[in-house]
Amino acid sequence: MKTSLKRLYTFFYRFNVGFIYIVFWPLMYYFSRKEERYPYLNKMRSAWGYISSLLSGIRYHYEIEKKPIDWSRTYIICPNHTSSLDITAISILAKNVNYSFMGKDELLNGFVTGLFFRSVDLPVNRKSKVESFRAFKRAGELLQNGTTMIIFPEGTISGNYPPKVVEFKNGPFKLAIEMKVPIIPVTALDTWKVLWDEGIKYGSRPGVCHIFVHEPIETAHLTIDDIDKLRDTVHDIMEKKLAEQ
Repeated sequence: MKTSLKRLYTFFYRFNVGFIYIVFWPLMYYFSRKEERYPYLNKMRSAWGYISSLLSGIRYHYEIEKKPIDWSRTYIICPNHTSSLDITAISILAKNVNYSFMGKDELLNGFVTGLFFRSVDLPVNRKSKVESFRAFKRAGELLQNGTTMIIFPEGTISGNYPPKVVEFKNGPFKLAIEMKVPIIPVTALDTWKVLWDEGIKYGSRPGVCHIFVHEPIETAHLTIDDIDKLRDTVHDIMEKKLAEQ
């Protein structure tokens, strides 16, 4: 597809996202009002992402390493981040799980993200060490209560095109070790080929996004001294998988 058509397609995709959001909004708003309803809000989010992607000709294919994930356990899910589609992909993956995304506090003001980051999701003010500490403390409390946390360890979508896995932040790995919960690395293999970042610069196209779900990494035996090693292990796992493509 030519770049001009890809950019036009991005508007088509965004229209579908906005349209389904408006259709679902009354129920999602209702579910966002009380914490006990958050699991239903997440189910609505998963359905919203799936339907808006399907209408746009975008599908998700998941490959799970070795054996199915035991979703009765609590995890920290760590995906790489090259596209806004990564959020939809993980939402669909965790559709039957009580989960919460952790992300930058700017998302509080987003048209479609604000509802979630004012309720089920956890915003982080990265410019303030105090606020960041409070956010991760809250994340620990959620994990204790059985909520799976979804944290992009890169912290943002890299400006590199084609994208590369950039340096990881320590936050999710420190949290995993402190709370003794396993980490699930997830590699989005080609979401960027369908829609890189938000699709503004290079546009987007219909297609299949391939998502590889790695075997969970146990952390119960690790100590704070192992943060860097755990971080680098997850980084290397993703880099190696991407290099196979």
